[in-house]
Amino acid sequence: MRGRRLLVESALLVLIALVLAVALRATVAEAFRIPSASMEPQLDIGDRVVVSRLAYHLHDPRRGDIVVFPCPSRAGCAPAPKETTVVHATHEVMEAVMLREPTPEAYIKRVIALPGETVQGKAGSVWIDGHRLAEPYLPAGTVTSEFPPIRITPGHLWVMGDNRGNSSDSRVFGMIDTKTIVGRAEIRIWPPWRAAFL
Repeated sequence: MRGRRLLVESALLVLIALVLAVALRATVAEAFRIPSASMEPQLDIGDRVVVSRLAYHLHDPRRGDIVVFPCPSRAGCAPAPKETTVVHATHEVMEAVMLREPTPEAYIKRVIALPGETVQGKAGSVWIDGHRLAEPYLPAGTVTSEFPPIRITPGHLWVMGDNRGNSSDSRVFGMIDTKTIVGRAEIRIWPPWRAAFL
């Protein structure tokens, strides 16, 4: 009898932990695996970061923030496969405890230009409203490809990868809608020897 009660209590604790993990992932923070080389050298393929879902409830996105958002349709992403309710719920749980990679593919990029600003790629650098943007997070010698002046509309952002020669970003798919942002990357937690605030 005692063994059975212990088994039931253990199963209930595991269930509560899983529900909490899913709830936290949906409302507070989630772990995100870096899928590409577009943010090297700061974020390598396979690194894991904690993404705050609450950050932009407290303030608007800021230049230099690293943000996660769904792959824009203009980037040519494949549509997510259709899932039944049970399969979807199972995947949510597995993603919450980091046993499955999130789908659909998400992008992680750095905020470069804000609403109302004009951004341009010129002379190997990014220019905002006619002034060269200081980008201390880029490796020395980084060259940004040229692109014409673009005015950022309200509710949108211009985002780019730090690895300027290998990044599908706003130069490819244009501005992103701030409403689509999942959250702001706060901490690199994996691998442990590279753990750091971003």
